[in-house]
Amino acid sequence: MEEHWIGLLTDVGFPVVVTFYLLHRIETKLNTLIASIVALPDKLK
Repeated sequence: MEEHWIGLLTDVGFPVVVTFYLLHRIETKLNTLIASIVALPDKLK
């Protein structure tokens, strides 16, 4: 698995890898936020 990341890092560069990692983390947090917003009307009743 580590060889895959090193190969990717040398092929496309460090900034691209960091960008994809951060986008993945943001996506996870956005999904949690969306689920909280959807559940909000039920909690307000």
